[in-house]
Amino acid sequence: MVTLNRIYTRTGDAGTTRLATGATVSKSDLRVETYGAVDETNACLGIARLHTATDPELDAMLARIQNELFDLGADLATPAAADEVPGSRLRILDSQVARLEDEIDALNDALPALKSFVLPGGSPAAAALHLARTICRRAEREAVRLVEAGEPVSGPALRYLNRLSDFLFVAARWANGRGDAEVFWVSGATR
Repeated sequence: MVTLNRIYTRTGDAGTTRLATGATVSKSDLRVETYGAVDETNACLGIARLHTATDPELDAMLARIQNELFDLGADLATPAAADEVPGSRLRILDSQVARLEDEIDALNDALPALKSFVLPGGSPAAAALHLARTICRRAEREAVRLVEAGEPVSGPALRYLNRLSDFLFVAARWANGRGDAEVFWVSGATR
């Protein structure tokens, strides 16, 4: 259980913050940017959920994903140590990635095949899910930059971000009347 009695601490006034390990880093540190983008994704899901209450199936998936995004933020805020004991830290698991894949398949099977690219929009829920998808893609790119910089990021965390953006695309289609209210790209339409 987390207890937050004081919201402001003034410890970040100089532009630094602490990782879950206690290490002090700049607020512009790539790791902070990465889990910050995960937090932004979560906030967009909160907006989407304002419009998904009438779809209990999708809303339940989004509620679970919001909780998992906190897990992912904790995972990213806690760089793995070389001597870390498996299971000693909160980490994203491959089973969470597999569940996303199952949900993508279940939602996608009920949608019409795509014959054009989809423009973000349609219903308010779909627009918010598309925005969450683009922010999730940024979080994934930043996580890849961390790996490229030699920083530890777990494989399941990277896979989760990749699958989540796919899930959010399919969920946006689902939220657009199960594909009936989608807005399609028309190539060269304004020439």
